[in-house]
Amino acid sequence: MRRLSIFPLPGALLFPGMHLPLHIFEPRYRAMVSDAMARDRRIGMIQPRGTVSIGGAEKPELFDLGCVGRIAEIEMLDDGRSNLILEGVALFRLVRELDVTTPFRQVEAELLPVAEEETLSLGRRASLEMEGRAFADRQGYAVDWEAVARLDDQALVNGIAQIAPFDAAAKQALLEADGIEDRAELIIQLMRFFGRHDGEEQVTLQ
Repeated sequence: MRRLSIFPLPGALLFPGMHLPLHIFEPRYRAMVSDAMARDRRIGMIQPRGTVSIGGAEKPELFDLGCVGRIAEIEMLDDGRSNLILEGVALFRLVRELDVTTPFRQVEAELLPVAEEETLSLGRRASLEMEGRAFADRQGYAVDWEAVARLDDQALVNGIAQIAPFDAAAKQALLEADGIEDRAELIIQLMRFFGRHDGEEQVTLQ
């Protein structure tokens, strides 16, 4: 078991080996970053099940699965805010929330073994890239497809899962998918669903 300071942020996923840029401005999370830098540079990224109000004291329930990130880079700004890049270390399963006096939340968590690198079937990879192109065209995204083609399967699948504009429940389903084959298939389904609901800001998974 491990004690983790957590950053509950809806729509923000992190996978082992991937990177997540964050802008830290709330006082409680400034304190969290200072604490992490003084200890082991680790922060637990996890999604709340409900909404999070900026500066509010509410403690929405949390999903059970998150990812530990290591602060790989940090830029401290003059006004106390910071920009940082988290590097995913390992998934964790929430065991219980701790009763603490810090302004940020802390939990007891079980770190999960990092899975061996996986590959997609050729058909799944082709379908994912095809749906990705159609999805990007519909949304007006500019994508360097040559660079995408050079990504390994894990970086491609997990990268899409992190940046795609799906709602928190859909994002969580992607995080909890059993391997990248299942994650890639779910991404394909969500992008197709999104195509039938153009003009809506997010894909919502019921």
